[in-house]
Amino acid sequence: MRLPGENLAFRLAVALTAGLLLAGCGGDDGNKAGETTGKSASDVRVALNTDVGQLNDRGFNQLAYEGLKRAGKDLGVKTRVVESNSAADYVPNYSALARQGFDLIIGVGFAQGDAIDTAATMFPNTKFAIVDVDQSSLKHAPPNVIGLLFKEQEVGYLAGVLAGLSARGSSPVIGSVGGYKEPPVDRFIAGYQAGAKWAKPNVKTLNSYSSDWDDQAKCKELALSQIARGASVVFQVAGECGLGALSATKQQKVWGIGVDADQSFLGPHILTSALKRVDEAVFETIKSVVDGNWKGGRNLTFGLADDGVGLGTISPKVPKKDLGRLDEAKKQIRDHEVDVPTTLSG
Repeated sequence: MRLPGENLAFRLAVALTAGLLLAGCGGDDGNKAGETTGKSASDVRVALNTDVGQLNDRGFNQLAYEGLKRAGKDLGVKTRVVESNSAADYVPNYSALARQGFDLIIGVGFAQGDAIDTAATMFPNTKFAIVDVDQSSLKHAPPNVIGLLFKEQEVGYLAGVLAGLSARGSSPVIGSVGGYKEPPVDRFIAGYQAGAKWAKPNVKTLNSYSSDWDDQAKCKELALSQIARGASVVFQVAGECGLGALSATKQQKVWGIGVDADQSFLGPHILTSALKRVDEAVFETIKSVVDGNWKGGRNLTFGLADDGVGLGTISPKVPKKDLGRLDEAKKQIRDHEVDVPTTLSG
């Protein structure tokens, strides 16, 4: 039986090895960040610079941290975590870590894009990786940066299928609470709305943004408002703040859908979770440095086909016929029979 994430690990290994072969075809550029370090694993130092959600978000940042911890345990690399209290901390944190000689510095989140662009340009011999940021979109497109991207729209679509099938009443309504209006957030929500409409064409969709990753009260208030307007399912895409939205679904006895990590531990009100395997991507990126396969100046993108995204625990209350529809939707995505939107209309 294939273990969860096995395809993702294999694809990363192949992609990173191919990058090394390509790098070997170029000229000598003088020990730049794209080259092997020649260090043993125990001498490799890797740091993680969290987003403002920090490590207690039970999702995005925590997953990156799990990947880092696994690398420390399984590969023997030395690790460090720096928690950012605000956006003003990003560049100083990156700069301090680079000056301290870390071989790879990993950033988490779209909001850190400008900061990692600045730091990577200032420290061209340091390797950087950034989750949820397109390397080519950065102002300077630094060659010492890898972007780790995910097809959130695909797993959002599957979550939406379950939401649509589970929505109550003759005029069903589902909701979503995003953190900030950023591309990764909107990819989740665009897929979610499309999947729900595929499953139940007459479903009405509601969406709100908290403009916050941390304040659970804000997301709870937005979710309660959507529930008052008839939403019988609410999908949170707002980090730690989104836990407040899931609290509202528990309070009002409607379905909640988690994000990034499997959040079924919150209780039986969780319909499922839209997983993004940030942990595996972080681990494999670190492993590429240890193996000498790391090559910057590009993106690695992971979706449903390689287990880069997928659904977490599905409530046992979901009927078998709905699981059958879900399998149908998965097959359509894998067979490229459906064009899942990545942006929200209107």
